[in-house]
Amino acid sequence: MPKNFLTLDELDVHGKRVLVRADLNVPVKDGVVTDATRIERLAPTVEALIGKGAAIVVLSHFGRPKGAPDPKLSLRPVVAALHRALGGREVAFAENCVGEEARQVVDRLRPGQVALLENLRFHPGEEENSPDFARALAALGEAYVDDAFSAAHRAHASIVALAQLLPAAAGRSMEAELDALSAALEHPAHPVMALVGGAKVSTKLDLLRFVVGKVDVLAIGGAMANTLLYAQGVGVGRSLCERDMAENARRLLALAAERNCRLILPEDAVVAAALSPGVASRTMPIGAVPADMMILDIGPATVARIGAALDEARTLVWNGPLGAFETPPFDRGTNAVAEKVAALTRAGRLRSVAGGGDTVAALAAAGLTDDLSYVSTAGGAFLEWLEGRELPGVAALAAAALKFRRRRGG
Repeated sequence: MPKNFLTLDELDVHGKRVLVRADLNVPVKDGVVTDATRIERLAPTVEALIGKGAAIVVLSHFGRPKGAPDPKLSLRPVVAALHRALGGREVAFAENCVGEEARQVVDRLRPGQVALLENLRFHPGEEENSPDFARALAALGEAYVDDAFSAAHRAHASIVALAQLLPAAAGRSMEAELDALSAALEHPAHPVMALVGGAKVSTKLDLLRFVVGKVDVLAIGGAMANTLLYAQGVGVGRSLCERDMAENARRLLALAAERNCRLILPEDAVVAAALSPGVASRTMPIGAVPADMMILDIGPATVARIGAALDEARTLVWNGPLGAFETPPFDRGTNAVAEKVAALTRAGRLRSVAGGGDTVAALAAAGLTDDLSYVSTAGGAFLEWLEGRELPGVAALAAAALKFRRRRGG
């Protein structure tokens, strides 16, 4: 069954300049990139295009410069990290992403060469999805590749309008992300389980509503579980809890029952008087939490119950830690579940897809990032996909593929 987007294998780029939309919005300190994960994930796309005889023009945003040049938000510091990610390949840099400065750098490119253009968001037309700005970008290339799933939820010119002007395909990272997400919720092996954690029900209400209609089992941890417990009349002491969301929580519980989605909530917890390193903590059953204590992690009985559900599952989607993982010992529950997920994935018994900033951080802290089937660094785009929303960047690639295949009679 053909994908609803074109891949690099379908794009004729020999001898052409290819505009590659990347997400190089990476952490930089004192002019040095401190986490090059997103840059490293771009490398396979660039190398594949070079292997097909293309010249590469990399486009990206960086920070929030509000539509005007800001030296503190220049992409220049990224050049060195991109150079390393590409095995020492030279990377030219243009002081602008459109106009004469960009044109001079791009015109000098030969097949196999790479250039990075300055921050797209230095121009208001980027975030306005301006057709004129998109045309100025399109004039620099002959084909377009989107390899920035993490920006796919933005209807910006370099993501949507540009994809309408040139032959457009997904890059290797974008393709891997879309394949992983499709396999997790659109065409999954059942039983499907979702593991959702984090602080607040209010920020993930749309996600939870969508997921209960898609999965067979939903396990909820983190402080958001406190709100659901409170809505059932369970005392949660001084724990973080959105008491004003109790009615929404009860509706969610009813929706899960209506959709035959089995819900797993904590049955025991690790509690303490404060969230701080080295604080005295103890484990107790849910419902027995003292009024002066805070729930800060799931307990071993809950870990075991989630583990038993994972043993039965064939597909897992995970978003959000199950406790205050940044402060040991309240990382134990999340780590124990992560180790179970990793073991089942390694054994070929589970397809596991995880995403969201805190989830990625928790898996990295546990040293298990590479043991899951796919870990998304996309953040907002991953969350919006989990909420069932159409992502503008993905829709733009699908429209471009449809137009391409109709023209080819495919």
